[in-house]
Amino acid sequence: MTSPTLYLIRHGEIRANADGRWHGATDSPLTSAGRRQAGRTATHLLARVKFEAIYSSPLKRCLDTARVLAKLTGQDVLLDDDLREFTIGELENTSFRVLNAEFDFFNKLRADSDYTPRGGESLNAVARRMVRALHRIHERHAAAEHVAVVSHGAALAIALATLLHDDPKRWTEFMVANCSVTELTLQPRPLVGAYNHTGHL
Repeated sequence: MTSPTLYLIRHGEIRANADGRWHGATDSPLTSAGRRQAGRTATHLLARVKFEAIYSSPLKRCLDTARVLAKLTGQDVLLDDDLREFTIGELENTSFRVLNAEFDFFNKLRADSDYTPRGGESLNAVARRMVRALHRIHERHAAAEHVAVVSHGAALAIALATLLHDDPKRWTEFMVANCSVTELTLQPRPLVGAYNHTGHL
């Protein structure tokens, strides 16, 4: 089986990114900086790559990032709910500082990949759906060379840690910047080419 290259793109900046707050299921628009990032990313990629398809999380920040790319190619954006961000339930919209200092959130994740904030998800749950989505996309486009996948920082990091190390708790080793591009192939084994590329920004 041939293996398409999946271009994993994190969405452009939202206000919560600039403020250091966690937005998982919270549906946030791009900032003006985020819109510029999306434009630069699309221009950079399309000067080098012809995409067979463009997939996106259904959340607005990803969809708007993907639509910039799609508009320039004349393609539709294909939504995949499994590409959505790691939602942390009652802790949504909390600053990273408070998550760490008052809720011990990151230590809990390191200790237990099944730890689930009330109303949220666990690392393992996110890993299962993200890996499922990437394999599903791969299988749909096995004969294609290039597929764009627009998703979220934590979700992409969890997916990479799981695919490369079978350990979602290593997700903090794979953090990616807004509108960065990471190239992933899945066959014959998961392999990352360019990682967290931001030179176009």
